[in-house]
Amino acid sequence: MRVGVVCPYSLTLPGGVQGQVLGLAAALRRRGVQVRVLGPCDGPPPDPSVTPLGSSIPTASNGSLAAIAPDPAASLRTVRALRDERFDVLNIHEPLTPGPSLTALVTAFCPTVGTFHRSGPSRWLDLTRPLATYGSSYLDVRVAVSEEARQTAAAAVGGDYELVWNGIDVSRYERSEVWAKTGPTVLFVGRHEPRKGLEVLLRALGRLDSGVTLWVAGQGPETERLKKMYAGDSRIEWLGRIGEAEKIARMRAADVLCAPSLGGESFGVVLLEGLAAGTPVVASDLAGYRRVARSGVEAILTPPGDDEALADGLRQALEGTAQVRAMVAKGRERAEEFSMDSLAQRYLELFDLAVRRRSSLPPSRYERLAMSLASAVGEWRIRSSG
Repeated sequence: MRVGVVCPYSLTLPGGVQGQVLGLAAALRRRGVQVRVLGPCDGPPPDPSVTPLGSSIPTASNGSLAAIAPDPAASLRTVRALRDERFDVLNIHEPLTPGPSLTALVTAFCPTVGTFHRSGPSRWLDLTRPLATYGSSYLDVRVAVSEEARQTAAAAVGGDYELVWNGIDVSRYERSEVWAKTGPTVLFVGRHEPRKGLEVLLRALGRLDSGVTLWVAGQGPETERLKKMYAGDSRIEWLGRIGEAEKIARMRAADVLCAPSLGGESFGVVLLEGLAAGTPVVASDLAGYRRVARSGVEAILTPPGDDEALADGLRQALEGTAQVRAMVAKGRERAEEFSMDSLAQRYLELFDLAVRRRSSLPPSRYERLAMSLASAVGEWRIRSSG
């Protein structure tokens, strides 16, 4: 089986969807599946299996900046790649996002599985609802990564969805090296924008013991403002954008992984990473995060935006009591339930379902047109060569 996986966001920039796309592709290849990933790239492709479709354009979306490629050139490259690769099945992530995903949705003739990640309203979908509803009718199977993502997609375009959680490569966290540190350390990993809650964490740090260090990984539109605001606090180490290996090594070393998001999270992959690394997790009590970890069982969850409650949660995790150690053990068990290999097996089942559903339907008008054109071109070549 030849599988194409389409990502709407730049694959050379860190992000939850990009991580899922690349991780799923790797897990499918381990199962002997031929996989090609299509997506924008702002630099050299991160993997030999990636077909770059051009550079991205930062676009405001869901309280964040999405690195998408909505330009005609990227769409033309997508069409060309689909024609050349002749996939048996196409897995399109965020299929209604302008650029490669939406282009693949309306131009692919093979069976398609659409994966919806977004949680929360979308102005784009509000403005293009009839087009989005029509485009989504091309999907043979619809997948949502959480109940929140399912509700968002169903409200926008209707339809039935398979709930399939995101996954991580658990073994990579188990065999990673551990980063060196000198004392109690809290780690934040994420984009520096309001909805990720970094400023709340920085306020909470002021309530903690002076010996606690905060590692801040990532960058974003709020980086410079926050660095200036907290320039006098020597406990904060601004790491900038870090690679995957360093991120995992720091997660394993940190005494706490903190995810203080304010909202807009359909699923907590960063929480899963912390659980797999064997690190106590303190996070906001959001519906998307509760899908991953239960408060007081695998993680400590506190009210979003409440820096005092967040400081109390961090203090509890840093104490490393028997209760915290029990949470870490439960967290490792929980992470195993979301392994990328299990996710790959589930997608293989969904690919088979898409193929069966497509084969049971009569050819669409566009498929009949494409087959007629292909037949005409074939006859013309035969006559020309004769």
